[in-house]
Amino acid sequence: MRHYGNLYIDGRWQEPAKAGQKLLTDPYTETPFASVTTGGMAADVDKAALAARRAFETFSRTSLEERAALIDRIIAAYEERVDEFADVMAQEVGIPVSARAQATGPIGHMKVARDLLRTYHFESRLGDTIIRREPIGVCALISPWNWPVQTPVIKAIYGIAAGCTQLLKPSDASPISSVILAEVFEKAGVPAGVFNLIIGRGSEVGAAMSIHPEVDMISFTGSTSAGARVGEAAAQTIKRVSLELGGKSANIVLKDADLEKAARWNIQRCFFNAGQSCHAPSRMLVHESQIDEVSNYLVDEVSKYKLGDPRDPATTMGPVVNQSQYDSIQRYIQIGIDEGARLACGGTGKPESRNQGYFVKPTVFTHVTPEMTIAKEEIFGPVLAVIPYSSEEQALEIANDSPYGLGGYVFAGDRKRGYEFAAGLRAGRICFNGAATNSVTPMGGYKQSGIGRSMGSVGLEEYLETKSVYGFEEEATSLPEFA
Repeated sequence: MRHYGNLYIDGRWQEPAKAGQKLLTDPYTETPFASVTTGGMAADVDKAALAARRAFETFSRTSLEERAALIDRIIAAYEERVDEFADVMAQEVGIPVSARAQATGPIGHMKVARDLLRTYHFESRLGDTIIRREPIGVCALISPWNWPVQTPVIKAIYGIAAGCTQLLKPSDASPISSVILAEVFEKAGVPAGVFNLIIGRGSEVGAAMSIHPEVDMISFTGSTSAGARVGEAAAQTIKRVSLELGGKSANIVLKDADLEKAARWNIQRCFFNAGQSCHAPSRMLVHESQIDEVSNYLVDEVSKYKLGDPRDPATTMGPVVNQSQYDSIQRYIQIGIDEGARLACGGTGKPESRNQGYFVKPTVFTHVTPEMTIAKEEIFGPVLAVIPYSSEEQALEIANDSPYGLGGYVFAGDRKRGYEFAAGLRAGRICFNGAATNSVTPMGGYKQSGIGRSMGSVGLEEYLETKSVYGFEEEATSLPEFA
């Protein structure tokens, strides 16, 4: 049993003001494997926020070259511990070590942020006016358990690139990943106070961050209900708020699409991370004449999953994160059955030979109607709802009839029609025919899926204020690049 007993504040590992303790349970063995010290809530947030404010006075004035060099050192320190990150995520969350993108993906995001420091125009001109982009200040970063390394890395690295200082609160379900991340930042020589780590419950630590007068911005990733509370609290001190929230993304398969490709891709993307992804295409809209055919492909692709120990490289689907998540998913599967959806595969209960671990049967429902609960609510597990449509107009209406708008997916044979359909979707990221996303483009949602964007130049601007300086004619003034 390992114990992590300190918080990282002002460049030092130190005891919290009032220590609590949380046991962490391995979702594969269902037994405790570690404990972490949780902070003294408001007192530790105050200490970290004041440290970040002091550090901001100097770090915000560092040159772009200095910040790029710092990110290079962070990348080098991170690369030394990639395998450790993968192992910890397997034990904390049940993410298979075979899902290497969870551990290696953050490296690419850090490189994009570093490279932006060489290409982004922090100063520009409009006539005799200089438009400056300046760091916003102290940022509170609140990250989720389902992407326990990549999400905090994206938040922290763009803040550092912008010249901001920060407080990170990881999910209390996966805090060890962030402890290792803090050790990476420490080894890379991140100046004291620039990065601070506080572990604790969102209702306590997150709430204290949201109202703290020294915090200028909140970047939150999590559920829509929790994001609404963060936004409400942050409004008391008029903080900037960036929210990436829930989703119920639709994959619309037009009648001329490659049906087999669309089906197999949908299972792979929807059931990645045991379906615990806010961008998962958990609604699949298929023409009513193709439901039976697509069902065969879906069931066959599901049969290829190997459920088992997430530390085994052969495992392709691990358990879900904890008992609470398992129970929630079971409830939704039963609701789908009760409301009359047709069960193509999966169902309630644990898979055969998997009595240990929070394993969920990969489940596909067909003949789902838009009014059913499993078609409307985010399940956050390996459960797919296949919804028939009679016309493209109806498909678009069904896809957009959701309070969420995080992601969307379109499969079509006619590229022009596919693009027109993608343009009609009310969502922040649309993938055509299974195209991969990339780390230089913005990510975020419409409607109740969030406010603001992360990644790329647009994500960098979330951490920047805009200032207009008048009266400097270009021919008379030579100004250095903002640093």
